[in-house]
Amino acid sequence: MRVGIVLLPELDWAEDRQRWQRAEEHGFDHAWTFDHLAWRSLAGGPWHATIPTLVAAALATTRIRLGTLVTSPNFRHPVPLAKDLMTLDVISDGRLSVALGAGGPGFDAAVLGGPALTPAQRFDRFAEFRELLDLLLSQQRTTWSGAYFQAVDARMIPGPRQQPRPPLLIAANGPRAMRLAASSARRPGDGWVTLGPAEATTEAEWWTGVAATGARMDDLLAGVGGAPDGFVRLLDAESFRVTGADHARHLLGRSAELGYTDVVISWPRSSEPFAGSEAVLDAVAEVLAERAS
Repeated sequence: MRVGIVLLPELDWAEDRQRWQRAEEHGFDHAWTFDHLAWRSLAGGPWHATIPTLVAAALATTRIRLGTLVTSPNFRHPVPLAKDLMTLDVISDGRLSVALGAGGPGFDAAVLGGPALTPAQRFDRFAEFRELLDLLLSQQRTTWSGAYFQAVDARMIPGPRQQPRPPLLIAANGPRAMRLAASSARRPGDGWVTLGPAEATTEAEWWTGVAATGARMDDLLAGVGGAPDGFVRLLDAESFRVTGADHARHLLGRSAELGYTDVVISWPRSSEPFAGSEAVLDAVAEVLAERAS
């Protein structure tokens, strides 16, 4: 079981640098940030760009894996995105993972002034986005003509440090996206991300939903011949408020029992969303140290 943490890109780097370094010192396996231009109730406050934040984090750390959770086509085109990700993977010496999602309605979807898409159109755009990004990161020259994206002899030289490309994970709770996650993994580290049930109001309800979603992924993987080697099943437990070491042990133990390979929690904030005390990170670090010994 690998354990990660999400840090919202809301602090200036002079302060934020210490958080990313603390995440590494605490023993987390990976650290992530959201890939939005603005986000929900925090849209009116400070919010820094994703790729520059991860570049700074790469230069301030040496071991911890880094990633986006999640990147969507709402405001991203695969060609410039692939160039940014290629460079980030080189700067981080091959520590990049990229979680992708279809993108829902809201600020990011509307900020560029494009037409509103139906859920089916958003999925079709996402499937094309993922396929083109895969090609761009895996080869030095790519030409593509699709329904949503075009690329004409796009160059990715020298290419990412990880070969054939950094891992790509697909965030999915719905059937079409989950099938895409199960069928498109082709290298160790590729995989699937789930938040669990958004409608859950208690921890018990959340676990019931997490188990049911994991069982659906089991069925989908069986339908494509089983999970490929190194397939990641990442449980984004941002709605699970860890209260101490025993609670963290429960989260990791139950997640492993349900077949998840990775768990991600949120860095506590002084107010919602993710309100909590940063002192809980010391308790989580205690559990991580136990597991590493």
